[in-house]
Amino acid sequence: MTQNHVSGMEASAVSVLKRAVELDNSSRFQESLVCYQEGIQLLMDVLKAVKDDPKKVHYREKIKGYMDRAEQMKIHINQLKEDGKYHEQIKISEDATGYSYGMLFKPYISSALSEVWVEDPYIRHIHQLYNFLRFCEMLLKAACKVKTIHLLTSQDEADSGQQTAALAEVKQSLQAQGVSLDLQYSSTIHDREIRFDNGWIIKIGRGLDYFKKPKGRFSVGYCDYDLRQCHETTVDIFHTKHTKTLGDLM
Repeated sequence: MTQNHVSGMEASAVSVLKRAVELDNSSRFQESLVCYQEGIQLLMDVLKAVKDDPKKVHYREKIKGYMDRAEQMKIHINQLKEDGKYHEQIKISEDATGYSYGMLFKPYISSALSEVWVEDPYIRHIHQLYNFLRFCEMLLKAACKVKTIHLLTSQDEADSGQQTAALAEVKQSLQAQGVSLDLQYSSTIHDREIRFDNGWIIKIGRGLDYFKKPKGRFSVGYCDYDLRQCHETTVDIFHTKHTKTLGDLM
């Protein structure tokens, strides 16, 4: 392994761990824990590659410190979950980038996740339908085995059938991937929230529709949502042991 490659891994580890500390200081514990775990793994890869003994000692000390903090955080998070007191809040500022569905939801997706409930009144217009499709694609690529996605939304009465046809196509496409889409409509739905059967509840003020319209079809951010500017919104994250029960009431 070349020195440049080792230096690159070290720079990546420093960047991820710096983000972990920032999130830790902001009390965004679940996101921070994911970053700590990723950063620790990167540092361990660096440790395996270096030959210099003093550097090995340095990396071992760093790894131990981060592992101790990650373990403390894991215990704290589990206790909050057990007490039903877990709550994090993320404020997405106007024109912010880096908040794709993958980045936002990744800390709350686990291998135990198999069922998802989406309540969002605005999965109607073409860009909102694409947002929902992107969300489904994110779940398919994640480290979980989602089998059922429930969508509760409002029906666009002025629509000539675009919403119905689009969601029918999404349903058929998901079915080919082994995922069932349970679609229901409500004329009174207002609140927006996403529930995972591993216990996480994510409430986004603007629902899935928090991205700004790109300046053009060939503008940066048109395809990659991490580079797409956002509207200002607030994301509240909770944990409960009763997600399935809540979902059964839909």
